[in-house]
Amino acid sequence: MSYLVAIGGKGGVGKTTVAGLIVSRLIARGRTPVLAVDADPNTCLDAVLGVQARITVGGVREETRRIAGQGMATGVAKQQLLELKIAESLVEADGFDLVAMGRPEGPGCYCYANNVLRDVLVQIAGQYPYVVLDNEAGLENLSRRLVNTVDLLILVTDPSRRGLDTLRRLHALAREMDIRCRHLVFVVNRLRSQDLPAGMADLAQELGADLVAGLPDDPEMARFGEEGHSLLTLPALNPVAQRIDMLLESVIGVDGWPETPSSRTNG
Repeated sequence: MSYLVAIGGKGGVGKTTVAGLIVSRLIARGRTPVLAVDADPNTCLDAVLGVQARITVGGVREETRRIAGQGMATGVAKQQLLELKIAESLVEADGFDLVAMGRPEGPGCYCYANNVLRDVLVQIAGQYPYVVLDNEAGLENLSRRLVNTVDLLILVTDPSRRGLDTLRRLHALAREMDIRCRHLVFVVNRLRSQDLPAGMADLAQELGADLVAGLPDDPEMARFGEEGHSLLTLPALNPVAQRIDMLLESVIGVDGWPETPSSRTNG
């Protein structure tokens, strides 16, 4: 059974970077193959992982509708055709595969494509020990039941006061939408000091987060983003990579969570 990691947060805080780092470090630790799911219509996860998703679920939806409308799918049900096309959209790489949601090319909502992607995930996820789901801002895909249960929900924020307020709202949204998760982690991205933002520890305790991880504002990470390098090539000794390793060790590499208070926050 797959271990599902879902990453959420407001726009611009580095959700996709964190998702790419999770995939990268899982691969480095031999937890392969990983299925990377880019559920954000603004597809970016492929780029940070050094691949290109030429076909997306949104594009497949439009192509399937066109083929069915022109009567070109004789003998093949529309659902079967759509599932076949989504399977063809899977990007295969060393240590991971990737499927991207993308955005539709024409009018219409994502409801049908969401449902098909959900069904395809159920079918293929069992082939992967780990599935990493990069959500659009606001946990919208989770609220639409793209997945039913999350093993690890990571909410990403920046160190600002507004970022902490957004964490509170996202947590409330998750409860309102009855999003179930076994473990909840807050990641504070781009820290300029060794200290977590004031009030973060209290907020984590109030909302029941199992862990708080702080990622430093690292110049090497900034250079990787500016120059378009794959996070798969980020050195293991990079401080951000090391913090992600510590997070994974706490959550996945140990049977259960650390019990000592000092190990429950990683600033």
